Amino acid sequence: MNIRTQSGPSNLVLDLTPMIDVVFLLLIFFMIATTFADPEREIELDLPEAEAAAQAESEKETLIINVLADGSVLLRGESLDTLSLDAALRRAAKQSSETEVTIRGDRLARHQAIVSVMDACGRAGLTRLAVGTTEGS
Repeated sequence: MNIRTQSGPSNLVLDLTPMIDVVFLLLIFFMIATTFADPEREIELDLPEAEAAAQAESEKETLIINVLADGSVLLRGESLDTLSLDAALRRAAKQSSETEVTIRGDRLARHQAIVSVMDACGRAGLTRLAVGTTEGS
């Protein structure tokens, strides 16, 4: 029996193409996933349902104000009192009076808390208001 032994370099070739493909797919996945992350919508609210819920189709800047069940108000993830909210809304109105405001109130929030946010928008001169809901069944 004749057995050959290799004393030279190995002819073993490592194909990296599948690994490179997987790395590129992961890169694309994470780029897309971070693009859609919206910290305002990540706040856990139990929104009321509406039968005729419509999606906003505007490219303009939209302020999202969250009213929690205990009545506290969040803008850009930061808890604000009435004076701070008024100041933030006035700054937004100064930049553009066409700024849209979406008020996302928890279904257990008192109606007065949501009306107070609407009043603050009116005092600041912001008139394009929407109420955030979920689509009903």
